[in-house]
Amino acid sequence: MNIIVNEDLRAYIDPLTPEEHAALERSILAEGCRDALVLWGEVLVDGHNRYGICRKHGLPFQTVQNSRFKSIEDVHLWMIDQHLGRRSVSDFQRGVLALRKKELVAQRRAQILASEPLPAPADSTAPELPPAEALNSREAIARAARISSSQVVQIEKIQKQAAPELVAAVKAGEISINAAAAVASLPVEEQVAAAAGGKDELKQAAKRVREASKPSKPKPAPQEAVAGAETAPASELERLQVRIAELEAENAALRRQLAALQ
Repeated sequence: MNIIVNEDLRAYIDPLTPEEHAALERSILAEGCRDALVLWGEVLVDGHNRYGICRKHGLPFQTVQNSRFKSIEDVHLWMIDQHLGRRSVSDFQRGVLALRKKELVAQRRAQILASEPLPAPADSTAPELPPAEALNSREAIARAARISSSQVVQIEKIQKQAAPELVAAVKAGEISINAAAAVASLPVEEQVAAAAGGKDELKQAAKRVREASKPSKPKPAPQEAVAGAETAPASELERLQVRIAELEAENAALRRQLAALQ
C-alpha cells in the first residue's frame, strides 16, 4: 500500500509533546495499533504519529478511506472537528482550532455566495459532508471549543500580540490563557524575557500588568484646598458687596452731574 504523508497536513494540528509521543509509542508496543489510519485516496489524513511508530517498529496497521472529502478544506474541517472532540487537547489548542474553523467556514460560505452552484455529477455516489456550523459569534466559538467566551477573547489577543516564545509557553502549560493575555500587552522584548525566565517570571510579568491596569485611587485634597473651598462662598459675597457699593457710588455721581446740568 502506498501512503503519502503531506507535510502541510501533518503540521496542520499541533504535534504531540515528547512525553505524549512516548506514551503513545508505549501503548502501541503493548497493545498494537488499535485505531485505523484515515486516508483520502493515498494521502494520510489522520494517524501520522501512529503511522510513524508502526513503521519504526514494523507493526501492522489498518486503514480506512473517507470518501466524503471533496477538497482540502473538507479535510481541514474534519481534522479540526476530530481534535476538538479529544480530551487530550488543551483549552488553548481547542480555542485556536475553533477560531481556525470559523475562518474556514466563513471562506467557504463566501465562495458559495460568489459562485453559482454546480449540479452534482450524475454518477456521484459519495455522500455529502454535513454542513459546518457557522461560528459567527464568540459564544458559538466558545461552545465549539468548550471554553468560556472570555477565554476566546484572550486567545484572540494572544494570537495577535504574543511573541512566539510566549505562545510556546502557553502551549507547554507554563502559563494560563488569562495570564498570557496579560503578558501579551507588554512589548515583544519583555515578553521574550519573561518566557525565558520560566513559570515564575511569567507569573510576575502578568501580575505587574494587572496591577498597572488597576485604576488609581483619588488622592485626598490638601487641607489648604479644603479650607479654601469652605471659605469660597464668603469671599464671593464680599466681592459682590464691594461691587454693589461701587455701582451705587457711580449712580450717585451721575445723578449729581445731571442735577448740575439742569
